[in-house]
Amino acid sequence: MMDLPRAASRDVGAIRVTTVADGVRRFPLPDGLVVNVDRRAVLAALEASGLPPGQMEMYDNPVVIDTAGGRVLIDTGFGEACGQAKGATSGLLLRSLAVAGIDPESIDVVVISHFHVDHVSGLIAADGTPAFPRARVLVPAPEWAFWMDDARMAAAQGRVADLFALNRRIFARLGERVSRFAWADELLPGLTAIGTPGHTPGHTSFLVRSGGRSMLVQSDVTNTPTLFVVHPDWQIFLDMDGVEAAAQRHRIYDLAASEDMLVQGFHFPFPSRGTIVKVGSGYRLVAQDEL
Repeated sequence: MMDLPRAASRDVGAIRVTTVADGVRRFPLPDGLVVNVDRRAVLAALEASGLPPGQMEMYDNPVVIDTAGGRVLIDTGFGEACGQAKGATSGLLLRSLAVAGIDPESIDVVVISHFHVDHVSGLIAADGTPAFPRARVLVPAPEWAFWMDDARMAAAQGRVADLFALNRRIFARLGERVSRFAWADELLPGLTAIGTPGHTPGHTSFLVRSGGRSMLVQSDVTNTPTLFVVHPDWQIFLDMDGVEAAAQRHRIYDLAASEDMLVQGFHFPFPSRGTIVKVGSGYRLVAQDEL
């Protein structure tokens, strides 16, 4: 597992996009992962992708975007404290940044796509201080409105209640560093927010455009691509609105396929980018190499 901290760059016009791995998780397929499909179909799809029988593989890949307006990190992984545990295969973002020659103090802006543990935990270093000391933190306004709603927090149960507590704790430590953006805002030159709710109420993707080229940073529009790109109507239990999440997959992948657009997925296998091809009622991810 020593090769897990890694980085790979790709230019989109004058903008450089660097995948900085937070790690990979491998575990047995849990019951109920896909809520609207029989487990046997999920097992068959995983095995068809080349995984050992009954096994899941989930990658976590933030990206650094260097634009004329500054250096942006999109999402932050599980956090340094997680990565310091013995045998950790997640929480490795800071080590991957070092592989790429990127100093955390060089990050001007951290942009968060949504408030799940694998996207926000890395905002805070192991010692409890901000992991990116100079950075402003930009969050989607609809996502902030949901997770900072006291009535919703009081009514939350189980995993969602835990997420409310995590988000309140993390963002309290960041204080005035945090500001909100609206969907369709250009956050920096060549980087525009796109509303893709469903996975969470304020889930956001990002369009990178420069020099006539484009890349869609799709965040968690889909999770494991061998399941949810191939079968876009399958609904993972992590999607807070599974019907809306499936509709967003069709919308985003129809767009990406029609424009032959590069797509960067947080949970795609490293280096987590490729193009989307329409296949019947679903799609196929054509992975790109590290160049």
